[in-house]
Amino acid sequence: MHTCLPPTDAIEEWLNCYPSFKGSYGHLLLEQKEDPPPDLAGSLVPYFESAHEDARKYFSEQIGIDLHPDSDGVQNEAELLYPRCLPVSARRGLFGEVMAGMLTEQYTYIGKHEWDVPIFLFRYHADVEKYLFDLSRNDTRTRQVFGRFGSDFLGLCLDYEGNVIRFIAGEAKWRDKLNAGTIETLMLGSWVTDRETGERARSGKGVWFEVNRDTPVPHGLRQLQRLLRERDPGGHSAAILSLDKALALRNPVPIPRTNLILIAGNDVPSRDERMSLIPWQEMPKEYTAPNDLQVVELILKDGGDLIDQIYDTLWS
Repeated sequence: MHTCLPPTDAIEEWLNCYPSFKGSYGHLLLEQKEDPPPDLAGSLVPYFESAHEDARKYFSEQIGIDLHPDSDGVQNEAELLYPRCLPVSARRGLFGEVMAGMLTEQYTYIGKHEWDVPIFLFRYHADVEKYLFDLSRNDTRTRQVFGRFGSDFLGLCLDYEGNVIRFIAGEAKWRDKLNAGTIETLMLGSWVTDRETGERARSGKGVWFEVNRDTPVPHGLRQLQRLLRERDPGGHSAAILSLDKALALRNPVPIPRTNLILIAGNDVPSRDERMSLIPWQEMPKEYTAPNDLQVVELILKDGGDLIDQIYDTLWS
């Protein structure tokens, strides 16, 4: 299970925070300060290890690596261990998903709910499992990895008895340069040309499309319930039952939902200080889902270097 709390002091030293709330819409702009903590990566590593622990054990079992400290092969197989061995682009995607959990547990979002992330769903990344299986048997089989299907992030709000009374489902995206064109492509889709008129327009297949069309109860909730049953059936028995009722095909018991969109990446010269990438004054018109919406913008400097420092030192 994921048990590590966010490194609150390090986050406060690292980021300036600019929250806003309007009706059912929350916006949080986070900008890296001029002088972040000197050992920021080291402060973040325990949370990242906790987030990846379940998947690391699962994938190692699948590919045949023994993680026991006394195992003869652990040192020689270190470079094959998840998530260190993944391609650069995959590690940046994972960074965004872990930060979605960390920031959700750290900050106050729309509705002021208390969010809990009992476990991350990284073990359900089928292409990573295939990549690791092949790489462990042929170290030349490096390639890019397809993204994991479904919600990038899930968290729960529990009552005093442990029942699920609300959940948060999120899309977490990393981009190396957060300029206007990148954000427009990310949110609205790439340019397409009409064959008849020759006119170019956005495809409409971006993040807004994915968030708006998601089912009321995402598939990730079933995956989360399955993990809770396997890893902590006693400690999360009430949550498991709540999810059972919500996931029933006939007469399901609805659970209120909050949608989260996290955009993380490196700042660009064209963006002024405290300038948001997505409007914060009111709910974006592109958002048509009936649920509360929380947008988080994480603006970094040399974020790629930080990601490499974190992932190169996990379990080192």
